[in-house]
Amino acid sequence: MPQHTEAIAAARVQLVELIGTKSRGAQDVIDRFDRYANDLADGLAAVYDLNTTLPQLIEVLAANHLARDAEFQQRDRERVLQPDWFQRADTIGYVAYTDLFAKDLKGLNKKIDYLQGLGVTYLHLMPILEPRPGANDGGYAVMDYRALRSDLGSMDELKATAKKLHKSGISLTLDLVLNHVALEHEWAEKARAGDAKYRDYFYVYGDRSIPDQYEQTLPEVFPDFAPGNFTFNQELNGWVWTTFNAYQWDVNWSNPNVFCEFADIIANLANHGVDCLRLDAIAFIWKRMGTTCQNEDEVHAITQALRTFSRILAPSLIFKAEAIVGPTQVGAYLGEGKHAGKVSDMAYHNSLMVQIWAAIASQDAELMEYTMGRFNALPSSTAWGVYLRCHDDIGWAIDDSFAHEVGLNGHMHRLFLANYFTGRYAMSDARGADFMVDEASGESRTSGTAASLAGIETAIASKQAQRLDWAIDRYLCAYAMVFGFGGIPLLYMGDEIGMLNDPSYLKDEAKAEDNRWLHRPAMDWRTANKAASGELGDKAAGRIRERIEHLIATRKRIDSLHASVSTKVTAGKGHGVVIFERRHPAGNMVQVYNLSHTSRWVNRAELAAMGDRPTEELTGYAWDISQGFEIQPYQTLWFR
Repeated sequence: MPQHTEAIAAARVQLVELIGTKSRGAQDVIDRFDRYANDLADGLAAVYDLNTTLPQLIEVLAANHLARDAEFQQRDRERVLQPDWFQRADTIGYVAYTDLFAKDLKGLNKKIDYLQGLGVTYLHLMPILEPRPGANDGGYAVMDYRALRSDLGSMDELKATAKKLHKSGISLTLDLVLNHVALEHEWAEKARAGDAKYRDYFYVYGDRSIPDQYEQTLPEVFPDFAPGNFTFNQELNGWVWTTFNAYQWDVNWSNPNVFCEFADIIANLANHGVDCLRLDAIAFIWKRMGTTCQNEDEVHAITQALRTFSRILAPSLIFKAEAIVGPTQVGAYLGEGKHAGKVSDMAYHNSLMVQIWAAIASQDAELMEYTMGRFNALPSSTAWGVYLRCHDDIGWAIDDSFAHEVGLNGHMHRLFLANYFTGRYAMSDARGADFMVDEASGESRTSGTAASLAGIETAIASKQAQRLDWAIDRYLCAYAMVFGFGGIPLLYMGDEIGMLNDPSYLKDEAKAEDNRWLHRPAMDWRTANKAASGELGDKAAGRIRERIEHLIATRKRIDSLHASVSTKVTAGKGHGVVIFERRHPAGNMVQVYNLSHTSRWVNRAELAAMGDRPTEELTGYAWDISQGFEIQPYQTLWFR
């Protein structure tokens, strides 16, 4: 028998009183409330007092429904009928900084044709909500969730842009920072002014006793320029929790007022046409003494409540969890056990990104096979966000126990990877840079564009044709794995033309201390436009654009790449060979990748899911694989 019957019944009466029943939109909301009320109440009751929090949330729900455009309400109805819109094989993602890509939203509108020409259907604009002035962690220190950076445009322009994207077949994703706000945010300013209500929006301690207890088990995210997890604030006369930077104050999610504030923020973004919210730093939002204060159970209860709230108000909106955690933990962000199918719709597959680069460096796929085999099956209604590079550094997340199982020392392998991708390893053409070197262990993370890490920068400088061929093949083989894995492939801006590291960030005082800006160059439109129109001939950017386009076009017509089916990853018998196997009602698919710089042999038995003459989708030819076959360096084969 459903729990919380009385609270749900009272909430329904309240909702009807606030929005009525006469309009089609109101009836839709009430019907969705009837469907999802138990999920909403279960999530809330796991963390808050339901009888006081639910009525407050219903007020937020009703007010935002009444403000929702008829156009977006119709989009809700369409998405209810096609809930797998983001899982389909023809969904292609693109990630960009608005200013670096197109200067502002007006400029972005002029680039929609470019995105359509590439095949993009899902656009993630990196942080555009108003950040604090000066240092702001790349926009993740938000000062106002209801305004945009003034140089990018207004909220009205955002809404108009979203509608134009929708008409062009492109969904819009924005970042929502959940763990913290800028110290200049209205809540923080009121707290510093002595408002007790808003002081309780944060974790503030009068002395170091409790912070010191927490610090015993808390890791440091940015030990180089933001050591520790607490900062003393003179106006508060206390220590405030600051996981990431002194100017980013962690919000107190145990306070139901904070929950309702964020529900209202989510609703407002949905009402401006946002289709997906990337939940930044979601793993950190619940604090518990004696832990790392990451991945606590309450995180998933809160996400379930927020996700259900949005399902009722705006079912065209989905959530993407930015949970950069290990294989045994990330599944919880897509839903496991009682939360299955009730939390985020997407999550980043950070492990796949790390393992692709690690396999390239070592020319061995054993660790990839073992690591990928530790993931549980996803709820069939969810999808991975799959990427080769993003705006962030690469943390070499090699699990010590996983490394041990395949005969490696985890610490030494992490050192090797950092050395390889900064070019310190003698056999490497990669050109990355160390990020956040740990003085005690010597380990570090790595910055650099995908093309520079793949060796294209070095190859171009060498003026050696064969070296460039290998580097481009290496790059495209890695990207083919992203497009072939399932989930939404996320192409970082400029990767379609192989943009290289850009050291010009060093001239900007606001960016100079953070070398992640090395791999965030402004879009090279001169090259991009020429590559799109086929004017570059055999130059690297033109070759890369042509092959990326082909990968996208091929992927879009293969229903077997629908995200509801998981991919099995195995290491081929030949070192450096990786095999992806997908069993799907639309047709089984086996993909073979050679991540080594020499040819390898693939035995017939390694492709058990295929007949003797499968079609190779990238060329359209039938292959005779009955006796096995040779795969060339960095070659990709998609058999179906």
